[in-house]
Amino acid sequence: MRSFCGAALAGALLWGGAVSAGEPVRIGELFSYNAIAAFALPYRQGWQLAQEEINAAGGVLDGRPLQIISRDDGGTTGDAVRVAEDLVSRENVEFLFGTFFSNIGLAVADFANQRRMLFLATEPLTDALNLEGGNRFTFRIRPSTFMQTSMLVDEAVELGATRWAIVAPNYEYGQAAAAAFRRLAAERLPGAEIVVEQFPTLGQLQAGPTIAAIERARPDAIFNALFGADLARFVREGAIRGTFEGRHVLSLLTGEPEYLIPLGDEAPEGWIVTGYPWDQIDTPEHRAFVEAYMAAYGDTPRLASLLGYVSVLIIRDMLEEAGSTDTEAMIAALERIAVATPQGPISFRAIDNQATAGAWVGRIAVEEGRGRMVDWVYKPGPDHFLPEDEVLAVRQD
Repeated sequence: MRSFCGAALAGALLWGGAVSAGEPVRIGELFSYNAIAAFALPYRQGWQLAQEEINAAGGVLDGRPLQIISRDDGGTTGDAVRVAEDLVSRENVEFLFGTFFSNIGLAVADFANQRRMLFLATEPLTDALNLEGGNRFTFRIRPSTFMQTSMLVDEAVELGATRWAIVAPNYEYGQAAAAAFRRLAAERLPGAEIVVEQFPTLGQLQAGPTIAAIERARPDAIFNALFGADLARFVREGAIRGTFEGRHVLSLLTGEPEYLIPLGDEAPEGWIVTGYPWDQIDTPEHRAFVEAYMAAYGDTPRLASLLGYVSVLIIRDMLEEAGSTDTEAMIAALERIAVATPQGPISFRAIDNQATAGAWVGRIAVEEGRGRMVDWVYKPGPDHFLPEDEVLAVRQD
């Protein structure tokens, strides 16, 4: 187990740090920086913090610094593939990591498969990355949509709700979330039926008509997968109309500080959410990460900060285990290693390259004018993996 936060951070250069012994390991990173700024800046700061610490501590592979060449992927699949090609062909990167939107993650995974090069998908949640859209060159770091939905459905078993509404953005992630909830509700929630579904265009939620459609169906409970500005519009319109009063709500991602902080005292109390209670996780490893992050940036971490940081820790350990930047050696290394991170050890399941990282699940409360997660638990990833036989039936690698 390696230490997380080096004391030499203050003297580190962005990619060179204290290292000068070897040629840098050139790594391509792409992300929807302009399209999802609330998540993107903390994510960049997280991976930069880990990069600086690693380089200040001596780099990798006997003194080679990590040089991360970062690009905006344009927020579309076509732009993302062009950016990936540019990173590989012109910047001569050894492998790729990053992406946010699920459809972009799938497009870059396909590019990686065609080019036979490693791709670490940091944020995309769609289950297709484990299933028909997956390949042996693509490894996913976050818990998938199915995994996080499964964690929430576990919490719904005792609610007694039978009439459910679904609201999710109309693109790959939202459709995957809805499909996962339909399936898991049928399997685990006795008598459950879906009485209304709403799929607004991503970033263009018309909150009034969406809330009205839900109210007409008179559900007992709501499964929500909206995030960002769409989530804020949904919460505010629902609060005005009293939509959430007397109804249970399961909500993916809403407990993440990126989306909870902007809601302030309008945060929806009682919602059951996945998220990141950063100020309540009291392990030495996590405390060290929080202290280093706040010292470096003068701000509290978001989930994206942790994700960016963890991604580069995985890269470091992968390179050290592989002993080179050979693609096959790096893949073999990822199949073997367990990486010490602020959220605990992370490894990858062999059949689909899904990381074992879990997620925090709890309820939202409003305290001192802001939303925070309470009554939370950390749910390990392997307890909520897609079934192995289902994965093996559709994988092509």
